[in-house]
Amino acid sequence: PQPIGIALSAARRREAGAARAEDPARGGRRRVSPLAPSARSGRADGPMSPAEIHNKTLEQDSRVKKIDVKSEYTLGRVLGKGAFAKVHIGRLIKNSKVERAVKVVDLKALNTSDVEALDCEIKTMRRVQHHNIVSLYDCYLHHDKFIMVLELCKGGELFDRIVSKEHYSEKEARSCFAQMVEAIGHCHLHEVVHRDLKPENLLYQDRVGTPNADVLKLADFGLASLLSPDHHLSTACGTPGYVSPEILTASKGKGYGKECDLWSLGVILYILLCGYPPFYDENNNNAVIFKQIKAGAFAFADPYWTDISQEAKDLVTACLTVDPEKRVTCEGVFESAWMANDATASALHIGHFSDNMKKYNLRRKFKGAVLG
Repeated sequence: PQPIGIALSAARRREAGAARAEDPARGGRRRVSPLAPSARSGRADGPMSPAEIHNKTLEQDSRVKKIDVKSEYTLGRVLGKGAFAKVHIGRLIKNSKVERAVKVVDLKALNTSDVEALDCEIKTMRRVQHHNIVSLYDCYLHHDKFIMVLELCKGGELFDRIVSKEHYSEKEARSCFAQMVEAIGHCHLHEVVHRDLKPENLLYQDRVGTPNADVLKLADFGLASLLSPDHHLSTACGTPGYVSPEILTASKGKGYGKECDLWSLGVILYILLCGYPPFYDENNNNAVIFKQIKAGAFAFADPYWTDISQEAKDLVTACLTVDPEKRVTCEGVFESAWMANDATASALHIGHFSDNMKKYNLRRKFKGAVLG
């Protein structure tokens, strides 16, 4: 079981400061990073494409191995694929018991925004190393393929695990939530904003019955960004239903910061306690959902919230505060009565939760399949 509390000690603050000081690439905006010279052969002189620029930087990066990943890993079945990447199970050739998730990116398929996203994903994952965050072990560059070797999580998604439980309580919800906040607190200490917190990105390290079965891992830093003291983010991104109001209203003159992650955590906590989302439209109309989000219009409806403690409701409200300056921080979450006092979180089964959660999870999966 993970400890309740985040280690925000002076030592960790110094560690985070040192990490920022040592990183020459820190900054608030995603930068297009400098394709291998071989990829440019035969082309006429002129401006390099974003992919060429990015590959050039990767060629110069001593931490990127310039060999075929297949010389060190045997690639197995495909776990998932997107527009320009596939994720395989990979087994270390020197020790076949070691399994990883191997993400193979086709650099030829990248446009400018894809290059920027990949560049920032590499930088952010290198910066954050925590037991509740999926680890990046190695990077490879071989011809027009860039490969990231990541920690393999075998325990499935958070919500899928919860749906399978016959007994589920506030105490279990609190344990899950504590690990999420631990991960995000570590990111924020290192000036990393995740910006896409949702159930699909919260994975259990291993299967039920194994020693690490209850360890949650934060994954997918594809929309993450780095902060600098004098710059706020302004890009509209995230997942409808989980996105914060300040992201929806952001502009170049009015940006947002790490507080957006606490809003998304509040949405997840709400679902963890009742089994349905705080912002929802039967017709999946995002305009309606966004209007609710910007107004902070949610409710603790009976009978679903009747047996939920007031302390839990207070923490949800603190996370889902529209004004980011008044929203609770990661430190504040652990100082809240619900997190700080074991007696406030009931061990009794949450009535209505299982049915609500099964319905919501099915709708979520169906929508994901339809949208591809």
